[in-house]
Amino acid sequence: MKRLVLRGLVLLAAGGMTPAKAADFGYAPRAYTVNQPLDCYSWAGPYIGGNLGYNWGDVSNNPTKPSGFAGGVQAGYNFQNGPWVFGVEGDLQVTGADDTFAPWKFSNPWFGTVRGRGGYTFSNVLLYATAGLAFGELRAETFGLSESQSSVGWTIGFGAEVGIAPNWSAKLEYLYVDLTSSPFGITGVSNGYRSDMFRAGVNYHF
Repeated sequence: MKRLVLRGLVLLAAGGMTPAKAADFGYAPRAYTVNQPLDCYSWAGPYIGGNLGYNWGDVSNNPTKPSGFAGGVQAGYNFQNGPWVFGVEGDLQVTGADDTFAPWKFSNPWFGTVRGRGGYTFSNVLLYATAGLAFGELRAETFGLSESQSSVGWTIGFGAEVGIAPNWSAKLEYLYVDLTSSPFGITGVSNGYRSDMFRAGVNYHF
């Protein structure tokens, strides 16, 4: 008889565990969180953020090696299945990368990427690889003349992101960016820009 009463109380308590009451015990449901333990950090859903870094590289068919600080914004969406996280991210960067050699000056005023991301989480730590499309501008100057060409290329990289609060994360990321060559009238040859970038950033998760 005691066992039947005990079972009844357990079933009653379980049936009365509404989401609001569950929140009192630290297990409040979170939007976009799917197929993962309730006490794990959720990476699923949309996010937006900013970054600051440094890029350095070289121009094809020219001795200049533009480098400088860069900053920008990024936005993306993550899907999570257990410890695995997959998503897409886009970013736009403004850079101060430039270099002068003899009469030539080359600069990379801006670039952007659209990439896929995939990684593995250890609770609030996400380790990931990323690759996708890159696009940007390469500018050449000589003897008072200037010419700009926009081109499309590719990018690949990796990074680590750490959840520092329920809606905030911080990341460190490395990217290799290859903007394909375009013909420049003032140089008489095709020039492109290949660069490495290391940056730090923060994201707000909705």
